[in-house]
Amino acid sequence: MIIFLYGPDTYRASQKLKEITEHYQQVHKSGLNLKYFQGEQFNFQDFNCQIQSSSMFGEKKMIILKSIIGNKDSQENFLKNKKKFIDSKDIILFFETRTIPANNLLFKFLKKYGEFQEFKLLEGWALKNWIKKEFRNYGTEVGPGVLEKLVDFVGNDLWQMENEIKKLVSFRKGKKIINSGDVELLVKPKIDADIFKTIDAIAQKDKKQAVELVHKHLAKGDSPLYLLAMINFQFRNLLTMKSYESRHEFNTNYSNIRIISGELGIHPFVVKKSLWQTKKFSYEELKKIYRRLLKVDLNIKTGQVNPETALDLLITEI
Repeated sequence: MIIFLYGPDTYRASQKLKEITEHYQQVHKSGLNLKYFQGEQFNFQDFNCQIQSSSMFGEKKMIILKSIIGNKDSQENFLKNKKKFIDSKDIILFFETRTIPANNLLFKFLKKYGEFQEFKLLEGWALKNWIKKEFRNYGTEVGPGVLEKLVDFVGNDLWQMENEIKKLVSFRKGKKIINSGDVELLVKPKIDADIFKTIDAIAQKDKKQAVELVHKHLAKGDSPLYLLAMINFQFRNLLTMKSYESRHEFNTNYSNIRIISGELGIHPFVVKKSLWQTKKFSYEELKKIYRRLLKVDLNIKTGQVNPETALDLLITEI
């Protein structure tokens, strides 16, 4: 029996692996027939010996292979012996979180003959529903704006999101509802430094640098919708701060940053990072950019434009 778990959402993939492994251990309690192989140093002969050897106590074996598809030797040998693995009564579980080319022969074999599950990064309502469900698992509900703030602050890194949820639940112990103020108090926004650099480049009218930074994110596997959400998040903050600036005197001392943060509901970290950027745009420019961002977001989500192309055009037009 072949099981194939893959995809960039390492948190949910790891949770599924844990679920399968724990179920196996409940049924086969000796623990002597659960084996792991990992990485580029994987040796096919060692694995093959495990498959062919008799199991202890007559138990079904479970062999977990992590990140081995990139190993050329293993790919060739698996495909040569594929009938043996397809017919095996033991469990052979492949676990891959790296990007795999769709034309990879072992990848195609695993999808054809294995029980497979892909774990894509969660976005939009799927992400919000996952967060809400996690809170409910801890017996907690969320108030207005909490899901939106958590998505803005953390994105779709579910490892960090789970930690933040635990922190919020622990902080509000004994209380049934998490509110947006709790998020602002306890959760530090996860904004990649390059997002601030990208906004800086736009502010300096250096569109070439801004496009290069966006492509850098895409090259390392960041979702275009995640990038757009982060840029959208930051320009929304700038617009809010610009409106505030027109009514108040800005300065950069710590106490003033805390006051601005409290009045605007923007994390102090973001306020501090944004003060310089706010000076580089007029209020009208920021309104125009923000409207453009909302339009691009709608066009992407309705399939009117390719996400990567939309990001490039967005940078060149603002």
